[in-house]
Formats: sequence, structure tokens, C-alpha cells
Amino acid sequence: MPGTGLDRRAFLRAAGLGALALSASACTGFATTGNGGMIFLSTQFRPVDEAEAFRSLLGETVAGVSYVTIEDGPFAGQVRSQIDAGSTQIGLLGGLHGDLAPLADGYLEDVTDLLAGLGDRGWPAEYLELAKAGTGRTWYIPWANASYVLAAHADALQHLPAGADANALTYDDFLDWAIAARRANGNRPMLGLPAGPKGLLHRFTQGYLLPSFTGGQITTFRSREAAKAWEYLRELWANCGPASTTYDFMQEPLETGEVRMAWDHVVRLVDAPERDPRNWRMLPSPRGPHGLGYMAVVAGLAIPKDSTDPDLARRTIDELSKPHTQVELLRSNSFFPAVAAEIPEDLPPAIKLEAEAVKRQQEAADSILSLPPVGLGTREGEVSKVFQDTFRSIVLDRADIRSTLDGQARVLQGILDDLKVPCWAPDPAAERCEVM
Repeated sequence: MPGTGLDRRAFLRAAGLGALALSASACTGFATTGNGGMIFLSTQFRPVDEAEAFRSLLGETVAGVSYVTIEDGPFAGQVRSQIDAGSTQIGLLGGLHGDLAPLADGYLEDVTDLLAGLGDRGWPAEYLELAKAGTGRTWYIPWANASYVLAAHADALQHLPAGADANALTYDDFLDWAIAARRANGNRPMLGLPAGPKGLLHRFTQGYLLPSFTGGQITTFRSREAAKAWEYLRELWANCGPASTTYDFMQEPLETGEVRMAWDHVVRLVDAPERDPRNWRMLPSPRGPHGLGYMAVVAGLAIPKDSTDPDLARRTIDELSKPHTQVELLRSNSFFPAVAAEIPEDLPPAIKLEAEAVKRQQEAADSILSLPPVGLGTREGEVSKVFQDTFRSIVLDRADIRSTLDGQARVLQGILDDLKVPCWAPDPAAERCEVM
């Protein structure tokens, strides 16, 4: 795990999907640092440098709050055990939607009135709906988000198909672009995808490709539309650099010129434009027959039952939800605003480019919000493996699409039946999450 003294590149190599990790104490899972005051327990910004950057911002924003980090795994158990024992030591909670939603209606305070009192700060309607966790009440206030976008160098942009809008690509446009760029480059592909051992290509299929082609992620997994999506990915893959199966962070082959266009998590692209930002563009992901599917890593702020200081917790949420504070969080920790906020000109060029692309995705009229799996705990990796294995069989090994989807659907359904969890966005939150 990254820590003090590591440079930005070392941190980015170790960064995961939106969740930043720090070793915690063996007994409780808590980080061992804080500054006294009301405990703000959070799964976010866990590396030492990221935690200190946020503590500095927090200290400039509100007094008397101690930011304490905890790993994702023990987070819910820690909250539940304290509340069940009647000895809550926590005042405020911060986490991803998947961390907070399972605690709703039992372990979190209803913050519907707080949201109303904050006024219209421009939260996306989808985020506000997520914060209800399938109920009629609001359980957390959307705090920040991260996402995935396309990065393209001028060398690739010159081969964009005539009439195609780089900020409003369809998947057909994207494929035509990859083909044109390959042909213009002596038949050497210019597109790369993160299909390496630690790459996040499964998030592309989960949150982008399938929602755009089918409108869902789980319930439409084995549909006819899903089969067409996998046929499309086969064709797109034929125009990807052959070394894509080794790429974990796309900024590295983009920097070296090995590829000139790529899709990845914003954290894994940010170094690519650093040397010559004028020759780079960050673009929204493409749209398909159902719309522009995109995955947001949504973080929220919640108040636990029996909070040690509910008034201070509410004031802290208010301050952290203000547009200027959210911009400072973008500057200090590279998490994007969850509210409507003017992106200043003095941000580092790469972050500004990414912020604009993320905003275009969120605000697209046909956007389809997708989430990473919710409520799976330690078994989330098994669901990710279903998508990884499906890609390997259909795209790399060219196995029969229908039989592969049928087989992997049975694996996926078995996991969901064991856990008895509802589906997550963009699928409807039915009592039983059923693979169709």
C-alpha cells in the first residue's frame, strides 16, 4: 500500500477503483491517526498522504472533527456492533454507496430534513435516488464521485470519423474510429483497453457496455441485447493493441505512445496528459441503443444512530457539500464534485480535462447510471470474476456467446441467491435479483 514518501506514480500504481486503501489496526480495522474531536469514520482517502490532505481541508472547513479511516470490510460491522451495544463512539460516516446503503433503515439517521434544508445544490437526481436506498427517505448526502472516461491524443483524434462528435460518440462511432486509426497507423492499433491482471476492463462491461446496449447489468446479463454487446466487443477488441491483455493502468502505454486512445478509471489516466496537455482530450464514454451507460463511484456522508454529536455532524455535512469545498476536494484528493460546481481554470490540466468529461457523462440527457456491486461484501470479487471470465471466453477464446452467457448466468445467480441481496443500479431493486 502507498504511504508517506511515495511519489504520485507509485500511488497511482497501487490505487484501486475509487477506494483508496491503508493498513488498519488488526483489532478494529481503524487507522491509528486522527486529531481529536468528533469521530468521522470513513472508508475513503486511506493512504497516509490522501488522509492528511483531506484532514487539512477538513480542518480549514469545520472545527472539532477527527477524520479516522477504516477498511471497507470491517466498516459495516464496526458501525453495527457499536450501535447494537448502545455505545456509539462515532459522530459521522463517510463511504461509498455500497458501504452505506446496507446500513440504511436501522443503523443510520434519516437525513431527509437535512437534505431539504441544504437547498438545491445541483445533486444529480440519480444520486439523490440512490441515497434513499430503495426507501422513501434519504439516508446519506451524496458527497463526491469518481468515474471512467476516454483519453485520446491528437495523433488519434485526427482519425475521428467525419461527422462524429468526440463529446457525443456512439459505440458505432467508437469502433469506426478505432478501425480508421489502425488503418492510418500502418495497421497497428492505436486503441488500448485495460485487460491486464489488475486492469478494470470488467467495469467497462459492467457499467458501460451492457447498460448502454441492454439498459441493465445483472437482469439483462444473458439477453439477446447482451449477446449483441459481446459481439460488438469482439469486433472492438480486434482493433485494440495486442498488449492490452497486459495493461493495468492505461496512462502508462498512453504516455509511451504504445497506444494513443484508451478507456480507464480517471485515476489511471491522469498522468497521460501531464507533459503536453494541449495535445490531449478526455471524452465521455460512448452511448448505445439504450443510452450512455456510465459507472459512478459515489461517496456519501451519513449520520449513525446515536451519533455522538448530531448537530456537528449536520454542520460538517453542510460545509462539505458546498460547491467551493467540493472543488477543493477535487484539488486535494481528485474526487469530483457531487453538486453543481464551477470548475476553476487553475486546476492541474489533467484533472480539469477529466472533470469536464465526467460532467458531460453525468449530465447527458440519455445517461444511465451504473454502480459497482452493492451489498456483496467479500464476495464482490466473485461477481467481478464472472464478467472477467465471460470476456476471456467470448472475446479472447472466441467461445460460443449464447452458451457462455448461459453458463456464467448460472454462476452469477448462485452468488446472488446465496447472499439474498437486491440488484443495484441500473437494475431495478427487486427483492430477488434475478439474472434474465
